[in-house]
Amino acid sequence: MNRRWTYIVAGLATLIFAGIALVMIAVALIYPNLPSLDSLTDYQPKQPLRIYTEDGALIGEFGEERRAVVHIKDTPKFLRNAILAAEDERFYQHGGVDTLGVLRAALANVTSGGVHQGASTITMQVARNFFLSSEKTFLRKLNEALLAIKIEHALSKDEILELYINHIYLGQRAYGFAAAAQIYFGKPLEKINVAEAAMLAGLPKAPSAYNPVVNPSRAKSRQIYVLGRMKALGFISDAESEAARSRHLPVRFSAQSFDAEAPHLAELVRQRMFEKYGDNIYISGMKVYTTLRLADQKAAVAGVLDGVLDYHRRRGYTGPEGYVELPAEEQGTDKAIEDTLLDHEESNGLLPGVVLAIGKDHMAVRLRSGEDIQLGPSELKFAQTSLKARTSDKRLQRGSIVRVARKAPGQPWQLSYLPQVEAALIALSPDNGAVRAMVGGFDFSRNQYNHITQAWRQPGSSFKPFIYSAAIEQGITPATVFDDAPITVDPALTGGQLWDPKNYDGTMDGPTTMRNGLIHSKNLVSIRVLQAAGIPFTHEYVARFGFDMSHIQPYLTMALGAFEVTPLSMATAYAAFANGGNRVTPWHLLRVTDRNGKVMESFMAPPVTPIIDPRNAYITSTMLEDVIRHGTGFPAMKLGRYDLAGKTGTTNEHKDAWFAGFQATRVAVAWMGYDQPKTLGMGETGGSTALPIWMRYMGDVLRGVPEMLPAMPAGVAVQTVDPKTGEASLTGVPEYFRQDPVAPPALPSASPFDLLQSP
Repeated sequence: MNRRWTYIVAGLATLIFAGIALVMIAVALIYPNLPSLDSLTDYQPKQPLRIYTEDGALIGEFGEERRAVVHIKDTPKFLRNAILAAEDERFYQHGGVDTLGVLRAALANVTSGGVHQGASTITMQVARNFFLSSEKTFLRKLNEALLAIKIEHALSKDEILELYINHIYLGQRAYGFAAAAQIYFGKPLEKINVAEAAMLAGLPKAPSAYNPVVNPSRAKSRQIYVLGRMKALGFISDAESEAARSRHLPVRFSAQSFDAEAPHLAELVRQRMFEKYGDNIYISGMKVYTTLRLADQKAAVAGVLDGVLDYHRRRGYTGPEGYVELPAEEQGTDKAIEDTLLDHEESNGLLPGVVLAIGKDHMAVRLRSGEDIQLGPSELKFAQTSLKARTSDKRLQRGSIVRVARKAPGQPWQLSYLPQVEAALIALSPDNGAVRAMVGGFDFSRNQYNHITQAWRQPGSSFKPFIYSAAIEQGITPATVFDDAPITVDPALTGGQLWDPKNYDGTMDGPTTMRNGLIHSKNLVSIRVLQAAGIPFTHEYVARFGFDMSHIQPYLTMALGAFEVTPLSMATAYAAFANGGNRVTPWHLLRVTDRNGKVMESFMAPPVTPIIDPRNAYITSTMLEDVIRHGTGFPAMKLGRYDLAGKTGTTNEHKDAWFAGFQATRVAVAWMGYDQPKTLGMGETGGSTALPIWMRYMGDVLRGVPEMLPAMPAGVAVQTVDPKTGEASLTGVPEYFRQDPVAPPALPSASPFDLLQSP
């Protein structure tokens, strides 16, 4: 028996020594041939093209990998502790390979009867991610360990951890914790909290399995595990752990998570950058700064969302977008809802949810984030028809897949649905044409068509100010009286057919001044104004504002906007009234830098061109101010300002609704309609449909900005007139007239309107 044990011990010793010898030989052969660490010591990761507002807010990102590089000193300490707790608690004690960790994992695997624990350190993960594959072989593991030791000799612990924080894959195309914080929580890394840090730190182990977008319940379990490890290691207290465990995390479920959503402008930038720099833009880390401003873009996005939500309220609820059978038990319900909502993306503020229960005065809905919300009696009233629907696909019930939204944090949730209607808003600085906000459509992920630059639509009455401005240039005044009476127009003056136009409201006021004709948007007055100004002259005059005249034929139908323009061209044209008579060119690029901030290109505002007499611009603006103070734009007086001016526009059969207007610092145009033109519905006018979008934008942007009424230029006379007859009167209203008319400025060289041409 003793001899047998001697043989066994000798055999084991031989095997051990042979194994050590083989490892030493392998090390001697492998170590000198390990790859150079240049890619670590001179870390230059692939970084996407990033697009920013003028004030530094991220609005777009294009690249193979979504990555943001940060220095370890700029990362929260609790994040670093969360990573150590989850991945490598002895990181600052071992030399790249944690011998104690290896023994502990081996013992755990032997006692559990399988491979359940690994011993891969953070340094080994860095080695694997930079140089090796993920195949599970002895040779790869040996290479990984040797590389880890080599890395530990070349870099400090903080440098290794910084590489890990910036390079590790964390799901959703996010590489590094800074990118993951932006993608999952919509915030920079320095602003995350302990609960968010623990969830992010749990991702490296299995980014797909613990992805909070795809598997929120498993992500929560992993987060709780990390918090437990942090507490056990003394990184956080019991109270901090409990607070983080119970904290609801607002995970972002949209494909893009930026400081503000501006995908239509971001796509314009991407196209321009690709044309100039090619495929390199997707990995080079270049940065493009635009003229957009964060507050403006957020206000524009909110305005479009509000406009669509309000439109839905007026038109009625169309029903749920699907149904899922919910089991009775709560655990099964959670899984069924989680699986169902994976296929339903957020759509510009419209969140998908599943109805849990419908009571007498409320409706409970589970959101994709796992949050349960309550909808009040007003939403049950809104959905009354659907609640009584006979077919299950139209009936609102437990298991119905719905859309909810709210106009601002803290406001009640509203029931809604994915829109078919489109809406858009463009805003410029009238002094130099800088684009301050652009919402090219309701949801870029569903429809990439940019309605600001690509949609050619009839402007309706929003075009009338240019007709009236032409009349003023011909010596006609706002006090000139025109007959608001029936008119029949010869086919030769309309382009082919007899025309019997009517006023929108069907009424006629008889003799009325040109000012009142614009204030109340009288079609019959506008036609007579165009006749008086002269069709050829007006057509030539309108070209000054930059419109593509191939779309505007010289007929009397010009008076009612019966041709096509883009919202961008309308905003550019209205800028001339806001800035005293100058034509601006829209521009949106400020500068391009490399990943280190070195400027590669910079841009200046294009020169402005005087196109109309400043007196003309001022007098026309006073009429547009009265449109808001007394006419079709009167709802804008709710903003409590007297320095606003603008004009509503509604086309035949209510197919397009417009509002174009300005203040001294902003000119903005709002539009709503269907891509395949059809009626928006009776009562859907520029004043009721587009104006509220414009008001939400202007109200937010001008909050706190003092009133800035335009200064009356020299050469304008003020005379009190009778508002009905236009005749001078001791009692009446002030009217404005040009003194000593002079020849208008020379026309700029004729050219089609060039959409957002970069300077």
